[in-house]
Order: sequence, then structure tokens, then C-alpha cells
Amino acid sequence: MEIKMTELELKYGCNPNQKPSRIFMESGGLPIEILGGKPGYINFMDALNGWQLVKELKAATGMAAAASFKHVSPAGAATGTTLLEAYRKARGADPVSSYGDFIALSDKCDEETASFIKPYVSDGVIAPDFTPGALEILRAKRNGSYNVIKIDPNYVPEAIERRSIYGITFEQGRNELEINNTLLQNVVTANKDIPDFAKTDLLIALITLKYTQSNSVAYVYQGQAIGIGAGQQSRIHCTRLAGQKADNWYLRQHEKVLGLPFAPGLKPADIDNTIDIYIGDEFGDILADGAWQRVFTSKPEVFARQEKRAWLDTMDGIALGSDAFFPFGDNIERARKSGVKYIAQPGGSVRDDNVIEVCDKYGIAMAFTGIRLFHH
Repeated sequence: MEIKMTELELKYGCNPNQKPSRIFMESGGLPIEILGGKPGYINFMDALNGWQLVKELKAATGMAAAASFKHVSPAGAATGTTLLEAYRKARGADPVSSYGDFIALSDKCDEETASFIKPYVSDGVIAPDFTPGALEILRAKRNGSYNVIKIDPNYVPEAIERRSIYGITFEQGRNELEINNTLLQNVVTANKDIPDFAKTDLLIALITLKYTQSNSVAYVYQGQAIGIGAGQQSRIHCTRLAGQKADNWYLRQHEKVLGLPFAPGLKPADIDNTIDIYIGDEFGDILADGAWQRVFTSKPEVFARQEKRAWLDTMDGIALGSDAFFPFGDNIERARKSGVKYIAQPGGSVRDDNVIEVCDKYGIAMAFTGIRLFHH
């Protein structure tokens, strides 16, 4: 009979001055095994939130799932026909934010996925298992200090969860809400057509939001969360932030970006950062004389504002989820600029009629789920 550890001492908490620090089980053993490295407090927060997310994504879609977590919110989440495809898409949503991420994988990590992870700056990975070859690759990463966590996929947490803030204990029932197509039945707009692919994308958006710091909004396209706005005090700021990230994802697909003449030997993070500057408003920083020579073999053309807008106008079929109701129609106005055609949100605002009216103006189909997905 395997004896599981009940407690693991950590180097420190969220910050180096916060000691002592540990994770522990009040009853039973920890459902994890450390196969490499020495994960810290925030690592475990990212790992355990990420694991819940990918586990639910796989249960809802039947596909492999992956998430790229940073500071207890996903930078990206996606499904795929293979685990490698899922993580490529999850990391590709926002590669700048995924720098130093904690990776969550729904299935046994294989050598192909581990080989893809190897060159990128990352804090660690959590998965239900690892092939011997994958484990060898990951254990060699970061001079042998890379964090590798194996989690029991059959672990079921207690129904009540607790946390302490300022010496006061908070207690609540775990959010065990199952997110499935029944939540998408109440379509309140004139356009009632939400095809199956869009329903899947809306489910991915809602499950992603369930593990994203609130307020939060997520744009999803073809199984990939392409823009996530997390932790904003205003709903419209969530929509704008997530929309800008979705726009950046789409701009990276333009032929001008795909054809950038990068200097040989440039590291992945430098490529990601260069692209982020090139497609943004401060492109002059990377195209100035003396600057472009460090990253390009020849000076690229400016990606003009009009060109970018024309390309963004071809975005279409995007699904959008919100963890709470939209209070004003301005959220819809912003969303449609990023090609949103399908929306799932709780409903219940005193201005629902205005939000529906703006959706009808653009032919957007919107379902009221009736459920809120706050996460803190």
C-alpha cells in the first residue's frame, strides 16, 4: 500500500518574507507527487487551478486540453486532437504573458509535448502522468530544477473549501457546477443560431472563466482562448483587455508578421517580444536604426494602422463568455470589433434589453446562462 505525504514544506509563501509556508491535508494524503524541482507557493496555486481547468475542458469536450497559467489566471487555454496541439494553442494565445508560465496538461505528457516545452521559459508542469522519455526531457530542463508535478486524476476534493484572510476563516461549498450545453439553451436574441462548433467554444470560454480571477471575459476561436481579460474592476475594461489580446493573436497570423526576417539564433522569448512590439503602437522602438539590426536580417515594412484595421475586420465567428452580466451595450460594441458572433453570459442586468438590442443590431446570437462564475 502506497503511503502518501500529508504535508510539504515550502521555501516561502507569495513573497520571500512570508514564512513559514507549507501545503498540507487535514485528512488523507496529498494527491500529488513531485517528480522534479521544488515547486513554490504560487507554483502550486497555478498548478492546481490549471489542473482543474484542463480536467473540466477534457470532460466537456472529450479532447486533450492544456492551459498556460500565470499568477493564478490562465494566459491561454485550449483543446486539441493531441496534447501537443492543445498546449501549442494554449501558449500561442498570448506568448508574451506565457513567459514563465506553469503548464497544466489533461493527459499523460508524452515526449513530443515535452520536447515542445523544453526551449521555452516556464516554471513547471502538472499532469496525471509522464512517459519515461518525457520525464527525462523535463527533468533536464533548467539545469535539473524544473518543477514537475504528477497529480492523481481520481482525486476528489472535499465539498467544503476554506481559506484564511486576516486571521478570519472563510468557508464555502466548492464550485462544482457542471458547465455543459444546457447552459446555452436560453438564447435571448433575434438570431437563435449557435452551431455546434460555437457551442463548444462557448463552453471553453465559460470553463476558462471559472478558473480566471474576476472580473473576467474570454474570447475563444476554434477551441482556443485567444483573449482573456482577468481581474478588472470594470466589465468594459475586461472586454477591452481581452479584445485587445484577441486582436493581437489575430494580427500575429498576418502575412507580414509570419514573414518577419528574424535573425538566426534569436531565442523564442525575444521573437515573441519583438512581434508584440511590431504589431503594437510602439513599433518604432523595434524598427529604428540600430534596433532592427539586433533582431532582423533586413528591415521590415511598417505594419500600418490601416492595414491592421483591414485585417482585423476579417475576424469572424468568435465566441465570447463573461463571468457575470454585461451592464451596458458598450461591451457588445467592443466585442463585435473583434469578430464576436456568439456570446454566453449570465444575464440579469437592469439593462439586459439594451445589451440584447445591440446584439440584434449586429446579428449576434447570445445565450443567457443564468449562472455567475466569479473566482477569487
